[in-house]
Amino acid sequence: MSELSFAAPAPGSALTQWLSYCERIHPTTIELGLERVAKVAQTLQLHFDCPVITVAGTNGKGSTCAMLEAIALQSGYRAGVYTSPHLVDFEERCRVGGEIVQADALVPHFEAVEQARIAAGGDSGPVSLSYFEFTTLAIARLLSHSQLDVAILEVGLGGRLDATNIVDADCAIITSIDIDHIEFLGPDRESIGREKAGIMRAGKPVVVSDPMPPQSVIAHAEAIGADLWLAGRDFNYSGDRQQWNWAGRGKRFHGLAYPALRGANQLINAAGVLAAFQALRQILPVTVQAVREGFAIVDVPGRFQIVPGQPNLVLDVAHNPHSVAALAVNLDAMGFFPVTHAVFGAMHDKDLVAVMQRMGPLVDRWYFTDLPLPRAEKAADLVKRWQALQMVAQRPREVPASAHATPQLALEAAVRAADPADRIVVFGSFYTVGGVLSNGIPRLDAPHWKRDGNTSPSSESDR
Repeated sequence: MSELSFAAPAPGSALTQWLSYCERIHPTTIELGLERVAKVAQTLQLHFDCPVITVAGTNGKGSTCAMLEAIALQSGYRAGVYTSPHLVDFEERCRVGGEIVQADALVPHFEAVEQARIAAGGDSGPVSLSYFEFTTLAIARLLSHSQLDVAILEVGLGGRLDATNIVDADCAIITSIDIDHIEFLGPDRESIGREKAGIMRAGKPVVVSDPMPPQSVIAHAEAIGADLWLAGRDFNYSGDRQQWNWAGRGKRFHGLAYPALRGANQLINAAGVLAAFQALRQILPVTVQAVREGFAIVDVPGRFQIVPGQPNLVLDVAHNPHSVAALAVNLDAMGFFPVTHAVFGAMHDKDLVAVMQRMGPLVDRWYFTDLPLPRAEKAADLVKRWQALQMVAQRPREVPASAHATPQLALEAAVRAADPADRIVVFGSFYTVGGVLSNGIPRLDAPHWKRDGNTSPSSESDR
């Protein structure tokens, strides 16, 4: 696609100016393909002098990256991580040595990418880059200059044509695969798996932590001669209420404490992480103590994050049927709460009906929210979807729903309606969870009051 003409920020400009520039110069939000990105990367002479682990999948990528990072840091390695999207600040997308990079540290790399895309385009004009492609190259360049012992890269969308795939990984991890982004990746798990499999490299290990991967993933690994590690075949795990064990290709870990990350699926991710370190043991050995300590301290905001208070607050970026199913299981395991209030906002291209159907039995009151981008579903339309579902299902109880202009306003409405013993769940898009975290982690203190028939939230918007 053609480049839109805007003046680049002046040398030394703030990161916010560069991000605004990246948003304006490309006509679409997403444009898959590696030719343009690879051309600029070659001009940048982008390369890594350390092992690289690339992580793709529908769900579990962020948790997997965080576990890899935590264990590497506890082993004494200088680890660099690139993840996306962010919750509140762009800088969250890049960590070096366990610390989020400063905005000023990123600016020179944005400037370098701009110069490289001009040089790579020659007389034809600058090479066109989307926001994601431009920012990915800038962060990759920063990581490549950071004297790392290991680089961990989270794939943004798919795998085969994602900008991160310009880097040849020493080990690839593919987490759970489910239906999402069908307009780009295909309508079924086989098609989507084929796209995820594009991060594999011949002769290099690929860990598939999905217990039931699409056949397309296995077939591609065999076709290119990748060293395939399959859950249930090449590694497995078992556990009881107190501890868990892992075994795979000549290595066993016994009596491991459960990862600090909450959720029923985290053992699946953790098992894949241990398989990756075992596959890389010759170039990136880790100790048993580092494994134990890494799992004990790992933390990822917005992944079934429970904030104690009155009421309890749960934050989760689950936004597709597979991740929402996991969220529902985790909520069930929390025990009894008199009322569950749900704050929800998501993109219109998600399977919103399936999400509502899965969460419906757990939710007593909905607070739908607008989000600050064009492809988000309007809160008022979410209310209509929910009301239509209730009519079709003919539920024995009416579950009220209200529309709100922002996640923060939706949360405030939920707090006003909640008793201290209730539970508020904020889930959906990163923008939904990020919206309630923009001023820090909320500490809830709901007023005590006697519930009666006049306390249902209004169905009108808070606009």
